[in-house]
Amino acid sequence: MAAQRDDEAGWSAEAARRVWGGAVPLQVHLHDADVTTLPPPPPFLTLGPRIGYLPLLVPIIKAHFSSTLPPGIDTVWFEYKGLPLKWYIPIGVLYDLLCADPERPWNLTVHFRGYPSEILTPCDGEDSVKWSYMNSLKEAAFIITGNNKNVMNMSQADQGALWQSVMKGNLDGYTNISTRLKLGPFEEDCLVRTSSVEGQQGRVPVRLYVRSVQEDIYDLEDALPVGDWESISYINRPFEVRREEGRSYITLEHALKTLLPEFFSSKASRIPDDSETAPQAPDSAPNDDSDVTPRSCEKLESSASSSPQEANVANKGKIVKLVRVQGIEVDMDIPFLWVANNLKNPECYLHICVYVGTRKREPKNGR
Repeated sequence: MAAQRDDEAGWSAEAARRVWGGAVPLQVHLHDADVTTLPPPPPFLTLGPRIGYLPLLVPIIKAHFSSTLPPGIDTVWFEYKGLPLKWYIPIGVLYDLLCADPERPWNLTVHFRGYPSEILTPCDGEDSVKWSYMNSLKEAAFIITGNNKNVMNMSQADQGALWQSVMKGNLDGYTNISTRLKLGPFEEDCLVRTSSVEGQQGRVPVRLYVRSVQEDIYDLEDALPVGDWESISYINRPFEVRREEGRSYITLEHALKTLLPEFFSSKASRIPDDSETAPQAPDSAPNDDSDVTPRSCEKLESSASSSPQEANVANKGKIVKLVRVQGIEVDMDIPFLWVANNLKNPECYLHICVYVGTRKREPKNGR
């Protein structure tokens, strides 16, 4: 038994190292409207930490393009194939969600003017990102423990050190502080039961990103680019761990069927009520080729219809084509609690990207 626990601890430690060490290769191009010199500057190549955020890369990117930027106040933002990128979503999640076929390097365009305030919430650089991170950590603490006093009562020094560890990818520094918050881990004894960690209620913070693609495409590399954020469902929906008769452990598939009955169940779709919706931030890893396997065991936004009946009609003919967590197409039989413990982001949320194939609607009256 001791040897098995040592093995489990070893796998968990390796998974954490890969999550924190994972990065997306980026090739950043300066938008033509910001170019003031000829020839235009070459693109900037860098690594974007999977658990990091695009605004935190601005200082090094700005330094590269500084000689060609026009005078004035910077309002930095990024786009991918014409889509402004939401700055509070981790880089790895954006990549998994928007690149159906992984693009290496990931070609982004940076703008230093013309901030699309009608699409993106304001971002004042690192301060905004830190605020968003701490807000998400408080939400996760509330979901797991029923309150967020453990985070609210952190000293300013600990808050600063925790944030610096996230910015710098310092796993050891993060662990030294985060363990005092008592936000995990959940038990992984292959049994469906509420976590025994003192104060926990057996609820796992989950953020789901559901993207629709054409059902009839043969390869995801042929998926049409995301044209606007209205086509993405951004969902906060905690998973409640409950004992179920005849089930030895919670699989990822079982968890997703519970979290997304709209797409994983043949039953009538339903709109989640307020009890299922976590507080939300405002409008608020392993390398991509790595394979990590354990030995042990808001409310729907743009895609939600106005009633359960309408939702059922809208979601008929949808089929799940791909599920990604930390850049990995995870085996659907993997223990969900292992995934929640080991592939979560530093704000204690598990981010899951789901690609859903959608049939074309038949024209009415044969037209």
